[in-house]
Amino acid sequence: MITSDWYLQQQTRRHFLGQTGLGLGGIALSGLLQDRPAAAASLPEVRNPMSARPSQFPARARRVIYLHLTGSPPNLDMYDYKPELVRRNGEETPESILKGKRFAFTTGVPRLMGTPFRFSRQGESGMWMSEVIPNLHQVADEICMVKSMFTDQFNHAPAELMAFSGSPRPGRPSLGAWVTYGLGSENDNLPGFVVLISSGTQPNAGQNSYGSGFLPSVYQGVQCRSKGDPVLYVSDPAGMDRELRRDTLDALRDLNQLQMEELGHPETLTRIAQYELAFRMQTSVPEVMDISREPQHLLQAYGAEPGAASFANNCLLARRLIEQGVRYVQLFDWGWDFHGTRPDEGIGDGLVRKCATMDRPVAALLKDLRQRGLLEDTLVICGGEFGRTPFREGRTSSGAILGRDHYPDCYTMWMAGGGVKGGLSYGETDELGFETVENQVHLHDLQATILHLLGFDHTQLVYRFQGRDFRLTDVHGEVVQALLA
Repeated sequence: MITSDWYLQQQTRRHFLGQTGLGLGGIALSGLLQDRPAAAASLPEVRNPMSARPSQFPARARRVIYLHLTGSPPNLDMYDYKPELVRRNGEETPESILKGKRFAFTTGVPRLMGTPFRFSRQGESGMWMSEVIPNLHQVADEICMVKSMFTDQFNHAPAELMAFSGSPRPGRPSLGAWVTYGLGSENDNLPGFVVLISSGTQPNAGQNSYGSGFLPSVYQGVQCRSKGDPVLYVSDPAGMDRELRRDTLDALRDLNQLQMEELGHPETLTRIAQYELAFRMQTSVPEVMDISREPQHLLQAYGAEPGAASFANNCLLARRLIEQGVRYVQLFDWGWDFHGTRPDEGIGDGLVRKCATMDRPVAALLKDLRQRGLLEDTLVICGGEFGRTPFREGRTSSGAILGRDHYPDCYTMWMAGGGVKGGLSYGETDELGFETVENQVHLHDLQATILHLLGFDHTQLVYRFQGRDFRLTDVHGEVVQALLA
């Protein structure tokens, strides 16, 4: 008979073989490569697929907070200062730049648009930053700014899938799923991968942006809410107390164990683990999600309000979650698609107001992590799925509200903590912001670098599915060594 542990090990033996020869939980897998059930007899039991596991090599970061600004912030109005573009504001875009390019909503010859905002150098590093993010000025020397990013997609959903799964098509595991698959979690009573969504809207690619794809579903993100019940259906139904719930789960566990022994399907082990986690979450999640336990000065620093649903609340919750051992926290904040089709999507008062909801809590988060000694081994990532054009968007080009179209060829992402160089501005775009001219970084390179900071060779963190080994970076990606502290 093929035991449950043997089957699970067979499914995951490609975890990160490389030179380490290790698989799930750090168990030596050389005996399993013969693909014989008899090898299972010598294996220790794998009780929890989310148990903490060592990385492939010593890691600089132990955990991740990823702040995704859904819709993609205008890098030219926030981070990438282009005085020549400001000087040439209103001129027709040179034909040589437009030739052969496609845009989501712009045709013909658009007019260049310099930023209406002032930029200044901030911190000891002298990093250029816009006036729309005044609180981030205070933490400029914590930030590793990458201004030379580029991606392959110029529409939201496929670009977001590319950012989180390495592919523009649904079905691949998300970054958070890969991280928890590789490292597990440091808290048995909380999910290893938590998702927090603000501004009332799911990300462009929906749950695929935090799904597990073909990995066991135990590694998918668990969405928690900052208002109401933290997790849907986490409470016991009416008339069921804790003792009855425990008895029910014990019976389900026994039935699932029988099915596992008979069929050997890894999802059955996932089901057992998820039922048990849900039971423990009923007491642990409400406590960690209760930000009213925080001192008043910290609530004010973040701009957080207990009982509300906001990006500020989610930033504070992210710190509380990683402090309790959650491995990966993903924040999605809707409303960064600045086409200029209405005032709140305009590069003017609309961007100022939107930045105000992000700037204060993110700066507070970095300061809070630093003060608690957590920033050193917590990797914070911030950005969107692509950039914005250096010209006015076609549909709104004749109106009073300024807007920019989607642009994949160059954009800005930043990281902080977790082994990256603070105060670094890496890469350059040309004087008009159309092309990267120095230290180009593809999205797969960024993904490879993130995994490297977490202690993995991205070419070795793989999973065999449908006859081939898959990885986050597909067949691409190089670690950007210059970003490492």
